[in-house]
Amino acid sequence: MERTFNSSRRWPLVVVSSLLIALAGCQDSSEQQAGAEQPPAQVDVVTLNEQPVDIKDTYAARVSAFRTAEIRPQVEGIILKRTFEEGSEVQAGDLLYQIDPAVYEAELASAKAQLAVAQANAQSSKLLAERYGQLVQSSAVSRQEADDAAAAWKQAQAQIQSAQAAVKSAQINLDYTEITAPISGIISRSNITEGALVSVGQSQALATIRQYSPAYVDIRQPATTALKMKRDSNDRSVHLTLEDGTTLEEVGTLKFSERSVDEGTGTVNVRAVFENSDGLLLPGMFVRATVVLSHRDSALLAPQEGVIRQPNGSVIAMVVNSDNVVESRPIEVEAAIGSNWLVKSGLEAGESIIVAGLQKIQPGASVVPQERGKPAAQNGEGQ
Repeated sequence: MERTFNSSRRWPLVVVSSLLIALAGCQDSSEQQAGAEQPPAQVDVVTLNEQPVDIKDTYAARVSAFRTAEIRPQVEGIILKRTFEEGSEVQAGDLLYQIDPAVYEAELASAKAQLAVAQANAQSSKLLAERYGQLVQSSAVSRQEADDAAAAWKQAQAQIQSAQAAVKSAQINLDYTEITAPISGIISRSNITEGALVSVGQSQALATIRQYSPAYVDIRQPATTALKMKRDSNDRSVHLTLEDGTTLEEVGTLKFSERSVDEGTGTVNVRAVFENSDGLLLPGMFVRATVVLSHRDSALLAPQEGVIRQPNGSVIAMVVNSDNVVESRPIEVEAAIGSNWLVKSGLEAGESIIVAGLQKIQPGASVVPQERGKPAAQNGEGQ
């Protein structure tokens, strides 16, 4: 009785185990079938095309005045008045300071008087020399006396020239009492006031005039870059970014490059000229200058979001081939141009790289590519 009872209890256990195994097998079969029926991932791609490209770079630069003139006295004296407003625009020839002219007016009057005396003496010497020249022919005077009279006349002529030079010098000194602007531009604050004594050769300038329009921008470039730009680029345009991050609308022009390299920094100074008609560029201001280093008639640009940098430093891109299968392609890039990378090797025109949906795919996977920026329906029609 006991043996029969144990056998009858084992039958339900066998049946339950069989049912569980059958259910598990059905479940695995369902999962495999579901996985096999999962559709290919949809990804955004960009098809690469050759296009002309300017390779640019940006450098720190500094603005300097087109012309700068320090105002200094040419004669000594007391400043009677200042005729300009500090920080205003002045024109070449405008009166800036007036030095007391009294001493120099007196010197000019004295020089003119000396000239009159010399001219009178010369006239007397001339008449005497002419008279003696006639008398020597009749032996009324000796040859020596005639020669002395002729020499006195020549000496009187030289004294006239000396007196004329003294008058001119006195006139120049008198003119220097009016200190005028040598160039047009914006004048600085005045370093002296009325009543101050100024002298020739003093170390302190009275004021400084700077010409702001046009303006220079000095760019420090590595010597190798300057050589490359000179060899590979005919574009002389320069674009500026100001200190506050805004871009200057005006475009400058490269005008000058030094022929020597700074031994300490290995850089070359390149100078650009900007018209600066709106006066935004001020001397001493730091800016960022962008210049064209070289030009490519045909180049491939790959969007940066489609370029993947590996931990070992290599660069790859996920390419969709003609069968809509993903390939991992090692590539080389040269420089960043806007939001793209300039491709050196590894990709060709007409190939499509994935720029969105990278997290959903892996090499060898089938995908549904959609050209970025185009509607899905339009993309389907083109496939």
